[in-house]
Amino acid sequence: MKPTFTRIAAAAVLAACALGAQAQTPPPAAPGGQPPAMHQHDGARMQQRMQERHARRMEGLKRILQITPQQEGAWAAWTSAMKPAARTPHNREEFARMTTPQRIDALKQRRAERNAAQDRRGDATKTFYGQLSAPQQKAFDEVALKVMARGGKRGGMHGGHHGRWNS
Repeated sequence: MKPTFTRIAAAAVLAACALGAQAQTPPPAAPGGQPPAMHQHDGARMQQRMQERHARRMEGLKRILQITPQQEGAWAAWTSAMKPAARTPHNREEFARMTTPQRIDALKQRRAERNAAQDRRGDATKTFYGQLSAPQQKAFDEVALKVMARGGKRGGMHGGHHGRWNS
């Protein structure tokens, strides 16, 4: 009688494990090799959220700096220069057709474009910074240090979700 009970218990454990494994299996891909709709990126919606987040950060920084009416023109020019650029994803099919040297050149071109945009933002920031009073410059320096300490990525001036300027 004992061996039968052991077999039944072992079968029950195996069945429970099989159900657990089945529950963790991801849903099958949609026809045509596309991932399920919930995993597809909606570029327009993501772009909209990025613009809204940028606007909130700029408003928070404007409050911190206490921009005067005389500084509104400089503020408008700077915030316009700081708007995040629309992201253009790699065309995977086109990238797959390239040779390795062509891919390297394409990546090099994208890097050069990003560097040029960063230089334009840096120049615009220097111009704007020159329009600030000494206390405003100090406040700006404190905010910029936090951003630069993180490399300007994910949570800095051009991305992320930490909302440091929303105080």
